[in-house]
Formats: sequence, C-alpha cells, structure tokens
Amino acid sequence: MKVYLDNAATTTLDPEVLEAMIPVMKEHFGNPSSIHAWGRQTRSAIEQARKSIARSLNVSPSEIFFTSGGTEADNMAIRCSIEDLKLTHAITSPIEHHAVLHTLEALAESGRIKLSLVRLLPGGHIDLEHLEELLAGNPRSLVSLMHANNEIGNLLNIKKVSEICKKYDAIFHSDTVQTIGHYNIDLKSLHIHFINGAAHKFHGPKGVGFIYINSDVNISPLIHGGAQERNMRGGTENVYGIVGLAKALEVSLRDLEAHQAHIQGIKDYMIAQFEKNLPGVVFNGDAKGSSLYTVLNVCLPPTDNAEMLVFNLDINGIAASAGSACSSGSNVGSHVLRAIGTDMSRPSARFSFSKYTTREEIDYTVGKICEMYPVASKVAR
Repeated sequence: MKVYLDNAATTTLDPEVLEAMIPVMKEHFGNPSSIHAWGRQTRSAIEQARKSIARSLNVSPSEIFFTSGGTEADNMAIRCSIEDLKLTHAITSPIEHHAVLHTLEALAESGRIKLSLVRLLPGGHIDLEHLEELLAGNPRSLVSLMHANNEIGNLLNIKKVSEICKKYDAIFHSDTVQTIGHYNIDLKSLHIHFINGAAHKFHGPKGVGFIYINSDVNISPLIHGGAQERNMRGGTENVYGIVGLAKALEVSLRDLEAHQAHIQGIKDYMIAQFEKNLPGVVFNGDAKGSSLYTVLNVCLPPTDNAEMLVFNLDINGIAASAGSACSSGSNVGSHVLRAIGTDMSRPSARFSFSKYTTREEIDYTVGKICEMYPVASKVAR
C-alpha cells in the first residue's frame, strides 16, 4: 500500500487544474509582453487569473503580483519593505519558516536592522502580550508572523495581530503559504500589508506563487530586469503556472467546507487511533486546539531505532516528514520542535493530509508504526 501523508510539503495536482493548464500549454505560447495577438492572448490569461485570485481574497487585482513561490514572496516582502520603508526594527518568532527567519537573521547580522523574537506560550502559540510590549518600545517595526506553522500546525490569531500592528503603526507581513486555499481569508477585514501563497500547497503546480502588496505601501522590486508585473517583478511570467494557480485556488475555495470537514475528520481519527493503540504518544503543538486541520505532528515513545523512523515508514510505502534530529539527518534537528520544548531524544514525525487522504490509509500508517513498538503498542484495528 502506498500512503502519501506529506501534503504540507506539496500536494498532488488536481485533475481540474491540469485540465485548465493543458490548453494554455498547447496554444498560448506567446510572450505576454509582446503586443501582437499571440502575446495579447497570454496576457489576457494572466490578467484573468489575477482577477480571480483578487476576488478570492477581496482585494484589488492591482495588489496581486505573481512570483516563483512562497520563498521569493517572503524575501520580497521583508527585504523591500525594510529597505524602501526605512524600517530599522523587525519582530518575528523562533518558529517561523526559514524563508522568513533566515532572511531576517541575515539582515540583522549585516547591521541593517535590529531583530526581536517574540516569546512563545506553552504549546507553541505566539505570546501576543509580549508582541505588544515589543511594539510599544519599537513602533513602526516590521512584524512577520506566519498564519499557520508548517511543522506543528499552530494557528495565529491573525486578526488580533493585525489590530496590534495597526495600533503601533507597524508593517505586518504574514506567511500564509499553509493557509491559502484552506481557509477563507478576507484581506479587507485585516490591517495587513503583505501575504503570500504557493500553488503547490493547494493542489496546483509547483514553481508559481503570489504576493499581496497592500496599496497603502510602496516598495521597489526584489528582482529587476523587465517591466513585467507592472514593473514589480522582472522576468517572463510563468503563464501555465499562473493559470493553474488561479484554478487551484478557485477549486479549493469552491469545495472548502466539504474538504475542511473531511480532512479535520481524518486528523481527529489519527489522533484517536494513536491514543488508542500507542501509549506514551504525545502531539507537538496545539493539535487539539487552534491548529491547522491539515497537519499533525506526533512525538512517539523513545526507541533505539528513533533515527530510522521516517526511513522505515518510507520502506513501508508511507510518506511523512521528519521532525527531530534523529529522523531528519540533521545534527541540530527541527528549530520549531526545539523552540517549543519538544524532547528531541524522542522521534517526531509530521503527518499532513489532503482531500484525498482516507481512513484506510490512516489505519495502515498507525498499524505500521505500532509494529515498530511491539511492547508499548496494542494491535491497531
């Protein structure tokens, strides 16, 4: 049996998305910057996609810019806002994606900014009182906090953070890569300046994403070289990817309620099966509380074969992600798990689900893990 439980890393392409992309691949080959009919045809496809995404987020199409993915968009939001808005202080958390954390650390190491890390509450949520304290002492800072953590799934109260940022005239950037296509996000209701998305996280193609830039802020391009994206991102647009991105978001939001109910049911079922069959298991982060419904990070009982967990899962046809030094091959391990106080001597694994995940796949996975713990576990039924 083959079981794919690594959907937070990437998702399979939705057939409807492929169907929308194929005609563009076959027929729309003109350069969208060209003024002839072939160019105008592809330009029209890009602009229709931009309008579709803007409608989904309740913003103007002029605030949506296409990128190669979430990492580029994070770098653009952070580097360009600090440079062009003359910001000297930034606030983030120790559990951000490395696209954010490493970018800000590099800017701090170069002396461009002072960087502050907001404290975490038990379980890994952001301490909003500490965030406000930091902003009270450093108004007009850049605040970069992700909407949902990609490793443990904890959700940020993005509306509350936006209100705090507004109070202190802060620039607010949120990495929304894990939540775009999985939640309805109305940007008009938030005081937020930048968010980003990547198509492959919600059953679209790889290598394409977008950044939302609030019209209240003016920044220069991160990538120079052409007048594409209204002079904001040089380089010929990935037309096929952009069309696929828009279609993937359309399909995801169209079927959102059904998919949320199904995937949350899968996550709850896996939690229950682990608790029933494997004494000593714990869940990293706020798995049963304010948490992304597509992600479950599991800390398993100690074992002599901890470093082989993900490898053994793979041998059994199960795709998951490592969450500790032993299972990731790193001598440091997950910075997220370390920051929230996880016992790094125990093996952890992230299982992430999609609309295609079934209970039979969960039964198989839990059963195989229980076979690795023959003394501690009961037989998974």
